[in-house]
Amino acid sequence: MSSNFSLAPGFHAVVIGGAGDIGAAISNQFCDLGATVTATGANETDLARTLLKPRAGLALATLDVTDDAAVTSFAQNHQRVDALVNCAGILARDKEFEIETFMKVVDVNLTGTFRTCMAFRSRLAETKGSIVNIASMNATLALPRIPAYCASKGGVVMLTKALALKWAEEDIRVNAVAPGYIETAINAAGRTDLAHYQRIADRTAFKRWGQPEDIAGAVAFLCMPASRYATGTVVVVDGGFLAG
Repeated sequence: MSSNFSLAPGFHAVVIGGAGDIGAAISNQFCDLGATVTATGANETDLARTLLKPRAGLALATLDVTDDAAVTSFAQNHQRVDALVNCAGILARDKEFEIETFMKVVDVNLTGTFRTCMAFRSRLAETKGSIVNIASMNATLALPRIPAYCASKGGVVMLTKALALKWAEEDIRVNAVAPGYIETAINAAGRTDLAHYQRIADRTAFKRWGQPEDIAGAVAFLCMPASRYATGTVVVVDGGFLAG
């Protein structure tokens, strides 16, 4: 394999929200490429139900991304970090019109992403590393029942761009991946409506929903030398949903 499409020896990735479905696929992808990985869940319950299986080079940890002190301490416990992937996220359909819930969603999805980026900045500068933030198709295509989620993911896109411009001077690349409709636990209830499920599948070019593994490759690529000139960009992985 060309060195442009591989990871350096000793490469370590921190996947925030790595216990979730998309996060687990990303964590496994990095391990498959020979990296070591620290994957987090919000609490022990998240870790207990993760799809991740024990494997060499993989460590699991709890992290509340809304806790400033916890995030700072977590980052300081890492000696080397080559990639930070932010995919911790929540949504609360209909309840996001309540201000408390709205603020919670934004705190996790947007401010939480900023917290971890700031906490790992010095480690990433040492390795000339990469940040990949998981945004969403809903950063540009709004849905009526999740205003906080849409707003927070739009914020993640602009945060990605702003940090990319600022931190280029430290050789830190900052990009985002925006998934479309991916089959995960967060949308399991909605997928029981077969008509709804099929409408979405039919809108895509491939006539199917995506799988978490469909996101992982794009994330890994953005951490490889092959993407060395990419920063401040958003890679949409939606099966062609937005193309037509």
